[in-house]
Amino acid sequence: MSTPFRLDGRKALVTGGASGIGAATCRALTSAGASVVIVDIDNAAALALARELSGSSVLSFDITDESSVKQGLASLASLDILVNNAGIGLVGNIEQTGLADFQRVFRVNVEGLFLVTKYALPLLLASQGSIVNIASVAGLVGIKQRFAYCASKGAVVALTRQLSVDYPTAIRVNCLCPGTVDTPFVEAYLERYHKHEKEKVRQELSHRQPIGRLGQPEEIANFVLYLSSKEADFINGSVLTIDGGWTAA
Repeated sequence: MSTPFRLDGRKALVTGGASGIGAATCRALTSAGASVVIVDIDNAAALALARELSGSSVLSFDITDESSVKQGLASLASLDILVNNAGIGLVGNIEQTGLADFQRVFRVNVEGLFLVTKYALPLLLASQGSIVNIASVAGLVGIKQRFAYCASKGAVVALTRQLSVDYPTAIRVNCLCPGTVDTPFVEAYLERYHKHEKEKVRQELSHRQPIGRLGQPEEIANFVLYLSSKEADFINGSVLTIDGGWTAA
C-alpha cells in the first residue's frame, strides 16, 4: 500500500507562508514531498524558512499589488497547489470602523486572494490542481467587535463556493475555517489591545472554544495537507471548520 497524503513531485504556493499557519503549512507540505514556494511580505522570515525546507523557494510580492502578483506568478513554470493563507484582522464594530480600515482589510483578505488566484489559475488548470483558502469561523458566525474581519472572511467563504461551481471538474477549491489558533497573529492582537492583561484574555480566547484551548498551527496545516492530497479528490466546494467545537455550540 502507498503512504497516504503524499505530494511527491507537486509544487505548492503558500501566501503568508513565513509565519504562523502559513509556516506550519509550508513545513507540512514539504514533509509530504512537495516543493513549496513561500510568499510573504516579510522577505527575511521567508528566506529563513526556505533555508530549513528542502526544495523550497521564495517569491517576494505584495498580494494587493496586481502587477507584482502577475509578475510573480508568471515566473512559475507550474503549480499544483495554492494555499491562500495571507490575511489581516481588525478590531471594532461598525461605528468604530473607518472606511480606510475597512477597505484595507478587504484589500488584503479578499482582493489579495482574488489576484493571487486569478494569476495562478492558468497553472492550476493545466495541472488540475487544488486551492485551499484559509477563512475563519468569523466567516460563518458573528463575532463581537470584528465587523470588517467577519465581512471579509464571509467573502472568502463565498468566493470558494463560487469558484468550485465555475470549475467543478478542472480544479478543486475548498475552504478551511479555523477557530482561534496560537500564532503570531493572536500574539500581535494581545500585544496591541490587551498588553496589560494578556494571560487573562488568552484564557478567554481559549475558553470560547468548547474544547478549552487554542488551536495549533500544525493542526490547521495537516488539514491543508489532506485537502491538497489525492485522498481528498472527492472534496470540492466545501467549507470545513477546525475550531474546537466553536460553531457547534
